[in-house]
Amino acid sequence: MLETFLDPLFLFFLVGFVGGVLRSELKLPEAVYHLLSTYLLLAIGLKGGVQLAKATPGEVALPALAALGLGVVMAVVVFFFAGKIGRLVRADAAAFAAHYGSTSAVTFAAVIAMLARTDTPHEGFLPVLLVIMEIPAILIAIFLHRMGAATRGAGYGMVVHEVMLNRSVFLLLAGMLIGLAAGPGRFEPFEVLFVTAFKPILAFFVLEMGLLAAQRIPDLRKSGAFVAVAAIGVPLFGGAIGGWAGILAGLSPGGATVLATLTASASYIAAPAAVRVAIPEANTGLCVAAALGVTFPFNLALGIPLYSWWANWLAARG
Repeated sequence: MLETFLDPLFLFFLVGFVGGVLRSELKLPEAVYHLLSTYLLLAIGLKGGVQLAKATPGEVALPALAALGLGVVMAVVVFFFAGKIGRLVRADAAAFAAHYGSTSAVTFAAVIAMLARTDTPHEGFLPVLLVIMEIPAILIAIFLHRMGAATRGAGYGMVVHEVMLNRSVFLLLAGMLIGLAAGPGRFEPFEVLFVTAFKPILAFFVLEMGLLAAQRIPDLRKSGAFVAVAAIGVPLFGGAIGGWAGILAGLSPGGATVLATLTASASYIAAPAAVRVAIPEANTGLCVAAALGVTFPFNLALGIPLYSWWANWLAARG
């Protein structure tokens, strides 16, 4: 456990968070933030596309189906949990389901970095699962909201356009297609930038995430106990079923750890953009505060090691 807290990525997050709480002048310029996020998303997509070029359809099929099913299950479960137990209004329950059914690319990058640090082998095509899980949960959550809502936001065509052309999804897909088309041989000259330098550059982005998390503390104070508890309880549930589904789908313990982490993560980029268009009356600030202010640091510090233990325990039991 101590090793997790001494990981440079967590320490960078802690520096950003403390700087934000103390209201220091620490802040990345907006242009640098956008450059780092563009690099991060492209790097994840590129590496996934290159590895996908090596994989056979049989290797990818079951994990892809598992990822798709998990996205749907999480959206439905979180929607009813937030509405029935949390007593959130329908719009806010749907928004919560969209954020927690979708995924976080930064959390994905963090778990990949952890596996690299511990020399844990994993499947190379896992970024494909990230892309698969990014979109369906958002659409399911919007559908569940509209089943009983008196008013409706934008049509599904506009929502799909917003989701598919959202910056994060577009860059992930673009990077994956480039990596798939180029293949391992042509990608080799770019490995220094997109593979070797990935974790050091990720550290700067995580620093900014710490600053943003600190800024969301006031929103969490206003939200009540349920949101804070759910921001940890939902990831634990997602990590449990995600690791189990990964092992059943034939993934290695490392791969199952990644799928568990994806299921336990929450979107704060693609989901807010889509929800603002489709459910304008929803409190997206509340969802982002929970995802970024509680779930992300929880996963970074405690969740990922716990999901790794769970996946290895399941694999050992056969």
